[in-house]
Amino acid sequence: MLRILLFLGTNIAIIALLSITFSLLGIGGLLAENGVDLDLQALLVYSLVIGFSGAFISLFLSKFMAKRSMKVHVIKQPTDATQQWLVDTVKRQAEMAGIGMPEVGLFNSPSPNAFATGWNRNNALVAVSTGLLHNMRKNEVEAVLAHEVSHVANGDMVTMTLIQGVVNTFVIFLSRVIGHVVDRVVFKVERGHGPAFWIVSIIAEIILGFLAMMLVMWFSRYREFRADEGGARLAGSANMISALAKLKSFQGTPDMPDEMAAFAINAGKIQKLFSSHPPLEKRIENLQNRAFD
Repeated sequence: MLRILLFLGTNIAIIALLSITFSLLGIGGLLAENGVDLDLQALLVYSLVIGFSGAFISLFLSKFMAKRSMKVHVIKQPTDATQQWLVDTVKRQAEMAGIGMPEVGLFNSPSPNAFATGWNRNNALVAVSTGLLHNMRKNEVEAVLAHEVSHVANGDMVTMTLIQGVVNTFVIFLSRVIGHVVDRVVFKVERGHGPAFWIVSIIAEIILGFLAMMLVMWFSRYREFRADEGGARLAGSANMISALAKLKSFQGTPDMPDEMAAFAINAGKIQKLFSSHPPLEKRIENLQNRAFD
């Protein structure tokens, strides 16, 4: 499956690390009352702490991880006319959108693509691939940049973090409840928790996390429509439609690595329920059916 975003990957790793740390410190003992019954209130607090910690740590690491994983060259001082144009275009669009100037970067990839990330609207990164610059006209690149600036202006990263925090909380909570029930009912453990609790909890967390991803991906698809509309307002509807049509013609080319999927403009071919992006034809149709000032 293509393009599972870096945010989700980092989030899962942090959740696992926090869970192991809490267990080693004995905090998991809060989950059992008198060594027998499950304390649901304590479990909910435990789940909230781990779930939202993982999401927010992922948010704050998002720009750093994106730069490292995609080997992004941040343009601090433009060295040619193309880099100068990129910086000037993003600056103008950021002013129009009412956000702070994002960092602007380039990464090597034959696939025409771009992404935006960062922990708030005034501390973001907008990066484009070399393939995008080589295969698109300037007006189309401008529309792609406007799409990414709109992601930043819409606060999509923060909203995704909150959604991911809620999803994490319920995944952890329900997986521990399932593990507890199996431990008590199937394996007849009467005090504390046996190995079955931890094994079943981990398996349930993986399965529930996989299913919960559908909700996160639904939001990701929804925000793509909003970012397209924002891009149309910043760069023109015709330019945004032209950029999406050009991307559609490149769908057979290699996609970005899985970890940057949900921050990019071109989604590739993924099963609908787990796709971070709607089909490009749907996005084009959405813009064609709307009027922009």
